[in-house]
Amino acid sequence: MPQTDTAPPRSPARSPGPACWSYDHLPLPLPERHRYPRGRLRLVRETLLAEGTIVPERLAPCEPLDWGELDRVHTPEYLGRLRTGTLPRAQELELGLPFSAELVTRARATAYGTLQAARAALREGAAANLGGGNHHGFADRPAGYCLFNDLALAIRHVQREGLAERCAIIDLDVHQGNGTATIFARAPEVFTFSVHAASNWPYTKAQSDLDIALPDEIGDAEYLAALERPLAGILERFRPDLVFYQAGVDPLHSDRLGRLALTHAGLKARDELVLTRCRTLRLPVVVTLGGGYAQPVSDSVEAHANTLRVLATVFAPAFGAEPVPCPSAR
Repeated sequence: MPQTDTAPPRSPARSPGPACWSYDHLPLPLPERHRYPRGRLRLVRETLLAEGTIVPERLAPCEPLDWGELDRVHTPEYLGRLRTGTLPRAQELELGLPFSAELVTRARATAYGTLQAARAALREGAAANLGGGNHHGFADRPAGYCLFNDLALAIRHVQREGLAERCAIIDLDVHQGNGTATIFARAPEVFTFSVHAASNWPYTKAQSDLDIALPDEIGDAEYLAALERPLAGILERFRPDLVFYQAGVDPLHSDRLGRLALTHAGLKARDELVLTRCRTLRLPVVVTLGGGYAQPVSDSVEAHANTLRVLATVFAPAFGAEPVPCPSAR
């Protein structure tokens, strides 16, 4: 009798995971008791690498974005104050972080990571900066832990490069994205959408294209119901060439700066809603991780990791296998 091939069928090749950038290798000098969470982003990166959600060859360290590339959004006067270390004391207080050369370098690297993730998302469908989302940065001043607005910078760069024209920012950090809303107030080619806690900082809100202000202590079901229909309408009507998803995890119930009451399951459902909608509509998406100030910090780390797990699952068929080039290899 003729021999038959009885070998089991091959399982499909495992997705190489999303292209990601990180900047947690750069120092951030802070006073001992400062409430900014030290080590949060490093723990996120280490968690994702250890479990295989991201792989080393698809993760690159950020280098500082060139000063000449920051003026696509930020004013020469403001950049000059940062280069010379002459930021006014009132602006340092509004920033909420002690000013230092190391802080400026790290902020430039944050902007680099979001820009590289935007370029990768346009090639592959999705990519992430393991941090970023500095949506409080204004063109001429800092605010709320944000020196440079990496979201606005990435948008202006990909537009200038002819890679995308219409962009949307889906900002689900618990704090309103007042910097991006102000920068793009007269930009019909950019849609800004913010879902945030009404009574939280910034206490004087800017005007996004669409704002949804939520009451304190809102839970999973109410939050998702408030988000679902507006999100679908924005993406289907505006049809952006590129979506920036500011996936802040500070709506979590244990977040010290939050005021909302979402669970890990609720945040994961939120991520699934946004990313699945983008995937279904074939809209490339850049993920930034935004704020996370939970006690214990492991709550924020788990929530951030869940965002990347959802991204890796929803967009898995789209990812290429090419290594992400390191800055030193350019």
